[in-house]
Amino acid sequence: MVVIIDYGMGNLRSVQKAFERIKVPVKVSSNIADILSADKLVLPGVGNFAKGVSNLNERKIYEVLNEVVLNKKKPILGICLGMQLMTEFSEEGNSNGFGWIAAKTQKFNFHSDGLKIPHMGWNNIFIKKNDLLYEGVGQDTFFYFVHSYFITCKDESDIITETNYGINFVSSFRKDNVYGCQFHPEKSHDAGLMLLRNFALIA
Repeated sequence: MVVIIDYGMGNLRSVQKAFERIKVPVKVSSNIADILSADKLVLPGVGNFAKGVSNLNERKIYEVLNEVVLNKKKPILGICLGMQLMTEFSEEGNSNGFGWIAAKTQKFNFHSDGLKIPHMGWNNIFIKKNDLLYEGVGQDTFFYFVHSYFITCKDESDIITETNYGINFVSSFRKDNVYGCQFHPEKSHDAGLMLLRNFALIA
C-alpha cells in the first residue's frame, strides 16, 4: 500500500487518482498508524515551506516520518514542495527541513533575461545517471513544473535529473530510500504515470 501523506498542503486527490489509474493500492491519510504500516510513502505539497514544516509538526507527523525514513528505510517520494521539505534548509521562511539529503532550497532570481517566476509549464529533463525511477522514461522527456524555488545538491551523485530554466537545477534526486521530484508526475501524463509505477515497484 502506498500512503500519500495528508498534512494540509496541496492537491492530494490528483496524486491519488494517478496511482489509481495504474492500479496501485493507495490511500490518503494523516493517520500515524497508516504511515507506520505503509509499504511506501508519498510526500506531496504545494505552497510555503515553513508552513509545510509547521503543519507536519502540528499533526505529529514530522518525527514519525524521521523514524520510518531514517530507521525503517521505507521508500518515500517527495513531489514539488514535498521534495523541498526533504532538504536541509529553505530560503522560503528561512526554515530548516528534514535534512534527509545534503541539499538546500533557493529562490529563482532572474533580473534581465525575461524569465517569469514561478517556473510554470512543461520542461524537459536531462538524465544524469541511471535509476529505477526512470525505467522506460527517455532522455529529454517533458514533465510539468510549477515552482518558484529550486534545489541544489551538495553531492552530485545524489542527482538523477537536471532541468534548465535560466540555470540548471535539480529536477529529481535520490539518496538511498529518499526520492524527490520537483515536477508533478501526476500532471505529466504518460511519463508521470510511468515514474509513479516505477516508484511503486521499487523494492
